[in-house]
This record gives sequence, C-alpha cells and structure tokens, in this order.
Amino acid sequence: MTITISERRDISSSAIIDLYRANKWSSAKKTVELINALRNSHSLFSAWDDDKLVGICNAISDGHLVVYYPHLLVHPDYQGKGIGQLIMNKMKDKYGHFHMQMLTADEQAIDFYKKVGFVKAGKTEAMWIYNGDEH
Repeated sequence: MTITISERRDISSSAIIDLYRANKWSSAKKTVELINALRNSHSLFSAWDDDKLVGICNAISDGHLVVYYPHLLVHPDYQGKGIGQLIMNKMKDKYGHFHMQMLTADEQAIDFYKKVGFVKAGKTEAMWIYNGDEH
C-alpha cells in the first residue's frame, strides 16, 4: 500500500459520496451540498491508494488568520494506518503559521486530534445548530 496525499478538487462525486457513506456521515445524504461545500473550501486534501480515494479533509479559512477544519475522514478499511495524520500534516504545513486552527472533535476522535497537536480551547465550549444525526 502506497498512500499519496494531494491537494486537488477534481475528485469524482461518487468517490466522495462512497467515502462519506462508508463512514456513516449524514452529509452523504445531501450530495449536491456536500460536493459544492468541498469543492468550494479554501483547501481540500485527499489521500489515495492508487486511484482509490481513502481519505479527505477540507479547510474553511479567511486565508490569513483563522482556519477551521470541518471534515476529516479516512475510509474505515484504512483507519489506524497513519493516513489521517498524513493529511493533517499537509493542513498544518499550509496553515501552521495562522493565529488559530480550529475544529470540532467527536468523542471517538479526540485522542487522534490530541496526538496531532490540538488541545481543548481553554474554557470554550463547542456550540452549533446541527441538522445531522450521527452525534
């Protein structure tokens, strides 16, 4: 297995939807919105095993000071192999000099994000209006 990480937007919609469905993310049910959101993100990094999409991460940013990482997914068959860390390293290469890098981590992802350098933001509390069903 040779994994390559690239910053590209020409990923087929079906490959993206397959990855989101494999991870049971509710945004896979909003295909048009999901594809448009990813393709219009400030950055979109993807992980590939030959021509198979096995991971993806996007960033929303003002381009100067703040970046938010809304999605990081690795196909369940490829989890635990360092792919998420490779993707986050690319994001940190691009945005590491920013004043603030932010994300919202689900309970099962907290340890991963701590491992790649994220910490709880003081006494802040994540808040949202959410239309998904997996949390």
